[in-house]
Amino acid sequence: MARAAPTRKRPMRADRRLSQPEAEKVDAGSDLRVAAIAAEDWGVVSTHELRACGLDDQAISVRARNGRLHRQHQGVYAVGHPNVPLEGEFLAAVKACGPGALLSHYAAAAHWEIVEWDGRHPEVTVFGKGTRIHRGIRVHRTQLIDPRDRRHHKGIPVTSPPRTLVDLASVLDYRPLRRVVRQAQALQLVSLAHVAETVSRLGSRRGIRNLRRILATGPAPTRSGLEDVVLDLILSGGLSHPDVNVPIKLEGRRIVPDFRWPEQRLVVEADSRKWHDGELAKEDDAERQALLEAHGERVLRVTWEQAIARPTQTLARLKAAGAPTC
Repeated sequence: MARAAPTRKRPMRADRRLSQPEAEKVDAGSDLRVAAIAAEDWGVVSTHELRACGLDDQAISVRARNGRLHRQHQGVYAVGHPNVPLEGEFLAAVKACGPGALLSHYAAAAHWEIVEWDGRHPEVTVFGKGTRIHRGIRVHRTQLIDPRDRRHHKGIPVTSPPRTLVDLASVLDYRPLRRVVRQAQALQLVSLAHVAETVSRLGSRRGIRNLRRILATGPAPTRSGLEDVVLDLILSGGLSHPDVNVPIKLEGRRIVPDFRWPEQRLVVEADSRKWHDGELAKEDDAERQALLEAHGERVLRVTWEQAIARPTQTLARLKAAGAPTC
């Protein structure tokens, strides 16, 4: 019986002998450089930075397919996983808009912790007249970005706090704008002098009249919406402008009254449920009040209901306690 001829194995082509395509092989040096940039930049890198690390377009595409890079915007990727922190989202938006771009407007205010972030598209200001549209980013274009308006905060290029307030004036109504100005003061990010200088330097623009009106009322660094309401009640009721959140030292302890008229030694505390309803908060309030009263201060407490629903009665109570009038 004839034997079957042995089957000869076909020689494998050289390119098929490779365990994986050349572009998929781990370039340890390049990937380490990418990881180092991502570690410093909230987990995000730009295509330009990837190329500078030694990855060509094919290598970038392979890493995007196999899950080592995750596209955030055109030309910007998250490294390792797509769930970057808010700072990573902000920086990705800035990197997508190119060199010189700045986080601005509401996104800048959130980054400075002047407002709470609400998940809208981040805003970025760029210099020049370009028309490129970036999906998922609201781009503002300007012909003027003074070096004084630039900052780096937590590694992100961002408009300075005074410039951020000027930009917000173009998109916020009077009351929310006043709240953010007062919050920026409370966080000691701005002084009225710096904001006024920025307003003067940038000139006439949308919303600037409201911002000038707010500056004209003087320092008012309130820390909450209720403090804002109580201060408005005090000022609209014809009372003199009190000290707002100005610390005093009593028996070595730093006390920060919400409002105080030093000459009258009269303190007004805004009792917000958010900050004053817990047992520990109530105990601390009682201890602070006892300390103030032991040193000759009179303390009045004003609730949200009293400030909103009974303003006339509340004003009469303040006047009866000796609050000075203008």
